[in-house]
Amino acid sequence: MTREEKAARFRVLHVRGEPLILFNAWDAGSAKAVADAGAKAIATGSWSVAAAQGYADGEAMPLDLALANIRRIAEAVDLPVTIDFERGYAEEPARVAANVLAAVEAGAIGCNLEDGRAGGDIRSADEQSARIAAIRKATDGLGLDFFVNARTDLFLHAASDTHEGLVEEALARGAAYAEAGASGLFVPGLSDETLIAHVCATSALPVNVMVWPGRTPPLRRLAELGVARISHAGGPWRIAMAALKDAARAAHEMEG
Repeated sequence: MTREEKAARFRVLHVRGEPLILFNAWDAGSAKAVADAGAKAIATGSWSVAAAQGYADGEAMPLDLALANIRRIAEAVDLPVTIDFERGYAEEPARVAANVLAAVEAGAIGCNLEDGRAGGDIRSADEQSARIAAIRKATDGLGLDFFVNARTDLFLHAASDTHEGLVEEALARGAAYAEAGASGLFVPGLSDETLIAHVCATSALPVNVMVWPGRTPPLRRLAELGVARISHAGGPWRIAMAALKDAARAAHEMEG
């Protein structure tokens, strides 16, 4: 597929009630394994990408290395590839857009862009909308239907018993982000079935939920609630590293 075909394909995979399942990869090897398992698209997760390179999450990994990583992933698989771009590696809208164009040049046809700041607070909806609008203008200029997955961190940093009181703000942000050119609304941390169903029914954008073991409903139930995209975030990395650690421990025990 061409870059444009991959972008168009990725967008139509977001269907309410028939969610796109993203088992997040962190490098070219893991992306190939996920693709071979039947994935329809490849998504990175910032935490696992950083951990695989020995960095902490939160843009501690240099941008050049993140771009090199996404390039190797895009070259390794013939599937749409979207990058978890955290905060865009910049504050100013023009700089964020320039960084996204670099990710596009490396092979990405979509990105996550979060509205949280490094310290844990949330930037204003207007400020985040300006950043999204800059990305949309820049990628539209390439003739590319780039998928901007607008992530709101409202739920991620709040106790679950406060989430109901945050839903309307999240929906208002989603509406503002949609007007600015966002393609999807990502609500990591939200796990209550009733609230997820309400967000999915109300949002003009397809809704992305993050799997949180022991908290989020099963995948089939998320589909029933109207979710259009399900991300596994750092879960696949943890599974792989746990298996590696167990195998290494067994080998060392035999040696002893």
